[in-house]
Amino acid sequence: MNAYSNQYHNNQVMTASPEQILIMLYDGAIRFVRQAGQAIEDLRPADKSVAIGKAMAIVTEFSNTLNFEAGGAIADDLYRLYDFAIRELSAVNARGDIKRLQGVEQILLNLREGFVGAIEINRGKVQAPPSVTDNGEIKRMAVSF
Repeated sequence: MNAYSNQYHNNQVMTASPEQILIMLYDGAIRFVRQAGQAIEDLRPADKSVAIGKAMAIVTEFSNTLNFEAGGAIADDLYRLYDFAIRELSAVNARGDIKRLQGVEQILLNLREGFVGAIEINRGKVQAPPSVTDNGEIKRMAVSF
């Protein structure tokens, strides 16, 4: 990357909202998983390990920043997904099993899509789907970050 590219990237991160940073991190993790897959196909084990290490660092940070008190069952579910992804990435790093890598990529893509939807709902761009209360009333769910 040249100096102008680095400056642009730094400005983009420094001015991004927390939601935008979250999506950028998902994009980065997905990109590193794809780079690891390409490195496996190209028989470049050192590049595979570097890319997997970067993806693992991002997923580990996702896991470490979960708020179990506020997030409840959703935080528990995310923790299990992140833990699974980290274990799979470790296995891929050791064995080079590209099928497992594709599974991690799909998890990250699905989570990214879910967070994009939640962000849009939170910003009022999309109406939250209705939920049904215990007594049968329909109410709107609130989403906050």
